[in-house]
Amino acid sequence: MRLRHLLSAAVLVASFLPAIAQGVSEFIFQPGSTSFPESHASTIVELKDHTLMAAWFGGTREGANDVAIWGAVRNASGWSKPVELAREPNTPCWNPVLFHTKDGVLWLYYKYGKAPAEWAAARMSSNDEGKTWSKIEKLPAGLIGPVRAKPLILADGTIVAGSSIESAAGWAAWIERSTDNGKTWAKIGPITVPDSLDLPSAESKAAQALGNVAKGEGVNGADEKLYPPPSTNIGIIQPAIVDMGKKHLRLYARSHSQASRIAVADSIDNGVTWTQARYIDLPNPSSGIDAVRLNDGRIVLIYNHSYNRRSPINLAVSTDGEHFRMFKVLEQGPSQYSYPAMIVDSNGDLQITYTWHRLTIRYMKVPASEIPKN
Repeated sequence: MRLRHLLSAAVLVASFLPAIAQGVSEFIFQPGSTSFPESHASTIVELKDHTLMAAWFGGTREGANDVAIWGAVRNASGWSKPVELAREPNTPCWNPVLFHTKDGVLWLYYKYGKAPAEWAAARMSSNDEGKTWSKIEKLPAGLIGPVRAKPLILADGTIVAGSSIESAAGWAAWIERSTDNGKTWAKIGPITVPDSLDLPSAESKAAQALGNVAKGEGVNGADEKLYPPPSTNIGIIQPAIVDMGKKHLRLYARSHSQASRIAVADSIDNGVTWTQARYIDLPNPSSGIDAVRLNDGRIVLIYNHSYNRRSPINLAVSTDGEHFRMFKVLEQGPSQYSYPAMIVDSNGDLQITYTWHRLTIRYMKVPASEIPKN
């Protein structure tokens, strides 16, 4: 009898405790279930009703003329069937980015062109959270908008977007900044890493020596593409921007360099001017990254903790934005888990998407309780 009373009391107490957030890991769609065999470069946004929307590019293969922008929405029933959001005639699409401006409009920016060196950009907007979209608007020549990672929206509504250029002359990051919800833009840069700072480590030298292919280590024993450090400093691209407080912004960028590490640059005037970039200690195998600032000021990075492989995919946390502790391996193994997108939702949890073997997009939720405090 006493045991029954104790159990009843425990159930009563538990009913008043807050629910513990649970992690989630699932595919947005099953591999092979869509008309497009390959998918890559996802983006994610929380909608006003707290559901999620994701988008990515999909087609026969990256750079094929049939590559379009696809999207899906997640609610209590799971992910909707992917729908086509944008397509360019006989031209591949690339790198969609979803975000809200301060006026509540939902935007989708994307790139199109035969290759990154030839990219132009386009965008659409929605006033009903993606149920319907405006006509496609082509951006002026030279304007890319957020090139891969979501932009930072400041408290006054200013958009600070990480942009970049890949050309035969090398790679360079830029900032595209708008104070009128994207009607007009100022382009700031280029932001590069001086060659004098591009110092290879023992780890990056070893990765360079392995070459570009790991024989038989990919999916089903296929060769796996490697991304070793180059012999010269190619540059940095695809910045992800966080607000460090007191008008201090920091960008974290993908690098293709001898150092093979993540690069950072800083602004102390809310993104009007920027320092040149430098490297921090985290490796980067020339692969996309993303970053967020938590409500208490900690910075979380999602990236590939490797000098030459897009696997594993990891989370790292920092209290100062400079020194990071890798605390979670989201996935690992042969092939690639890459090009992540990450946001902090209205509950303070991490919402994440990333490329899974180029065959589908993986979605994950990581509760705030799983992120170390120090």
